[in-house]
Amino acid sequence: MGNSALAIRQAQFLRLDSRASQASEIALESTPPPFLDRRIASVPSGVTGEPRRVATGGVSWRRTFSAFKYRNYRLYFTGQLVSLIGTWMTSTAQGWLVYQLTGSKALLGIVAAAGTAPMLFFSTFGGWVADRYPKRSVLVCTQTAMMILSFIMAGLVFMNVIEPWEIIVLGLFGGVAMAFDMPARQAIVVEIASREDLMNAISLNSAMFNGARIVGPAVAGFLMAQVGIALCFFIDGVSFFAVLAGLLLMRLPPHVVRKGAGGALQQSLEGFRYVWNHTRVLTIFSLFAVVGIFGWSYSVLMPAFARDILHLGEEGYGLLLGASGVGALIGALVMATFGTAISARKLAFGGVWLFSAMLLIFSLNRNLPIALLTLVGAGFGMMLFFATSNTTVQTIVPDEMRGRVMGIWALIFGGMIPFGSLEAGAVAHYFGTAATLSVGAVVCALAAFVTMIIVRRRDAQLAAAPAQSS
Repeated sequence: MGNSALAIRQAQFLRLDSRASQASEIALESTPPPFLDRRIASVPSGVTGEPRRVATGGVSWRRTFSAFKYRNYRLYFTGQLVSLIGTWMTSTAQGWLVYQLTGSKALLGIVAAAGTAPMLFFSTFGGWVADRYPKRSVLVCTQTAMMILSFIMAGLVFMNVIEPWEIIVLGLFGGVAMAFDMPARQAIVVEIASREDLMNAISLNSAMFNGARIVGPAVAGFLMAQVGIALCFFIDGVSFFAVLAGLLLMRLPPHVVRKGAGGALQQSLEGFRYVWNHTRVLTIFSLFAVVGIFGWSYSVLMPAFARDILHLGEEGYGLLLGASGVGALIGALVMATFGTAISARKLAFGGVWLFSAMLLIFSLNRNLPIALLTLVGAGFGMMLFFATSNTTVQTIVPDEMRGRVMGIWALIFGGMIPFGSLEAGAVAHYFGTAATLSVGAVVCALAAFVTMIIVRRRDAQLAAAPAQSS
């Protein structure tokens, strides 16, 4: 009788531990109701590699900006917001400039691919650099490099000597800088905020990114129509001074170097081994890659859709990009407020399906107001998926692996987009812009459905294993 009771207790413990382990993947089902105050819960070391605390429970609107209580985060947020407005101005102006110079949809994809292709080769090493050296120093170097590239682009456009190949070359250099910038930028968040406010800080970062995504294209569209494209690139260059000032004013503890076995290449590849052996992270990254290739690339074709299908000018094109940013900003604020009160699985899969549905409607629509509404919905859905995935991964990953794993995140985010850009440009060239967007929407929805089936089967296997052992 005693042995039987002990076996039952062990089985119950294993079930509880199995369920707790799933809290860090896109499978968080048990959450307190949203009216409860936020609490701090422990995540088992078997999931994260070391004991970890995360925020759980509902978050009121008063908690929406809780990460702002950290001085370093306020400096980072302010500087990045100004800089990202300039970045979105450049992105908007560059797409319109390329299509204006060439009229080629395929070249739109090539230029977009050039800006992110270097991440395929350098982001893994960039992740190792983020783990090995002070992240602030890395960001100062990368932001300075990107500032110089913006000024060069502004000068070439102003002198009216810009050629498509020059845009591609500058994009390649910018992609190299981004390969080192993104892992460090993702990994520094936990250092300038806290683990308890990680979800809030990441969601506010997304809100910042998409707030700039609203303002930047709108301002760029106005300037392109009234003044000229060159000023957009110049303003982008000037905006980098804000983020550099914010980084240099931060008060950070001394950097502790964690030495590992082997050289730089071997340590860089540790991130791949970690992801490959961690089923939860691998599942998230796999879906993230599919959505990045077939979904996120819709923005590449926006100049062609605006000009050829909706018959819009520069300002209308800026409105389309801004509408997607409005939805993403709303999604980011919702995540910052209620992200820990809703199942992560529902947020992630629901986000992908909402994005897919809105993108499909957008591709079939020819009415501007409906197009703007669908892009708001698409931006909202995409943000739910991206913010949930990012937070889940950062919760799982131990500190010493954070930079390298986020380097792989950057590889997928930026490195897989070249494939999506080339795919979108090539398919649109032969079958049309609308058909390409429709196919991408359907592929993303099917990928989320297949992933959900895989996750549920794994859940069933984990639940059945303790019962069989007892």
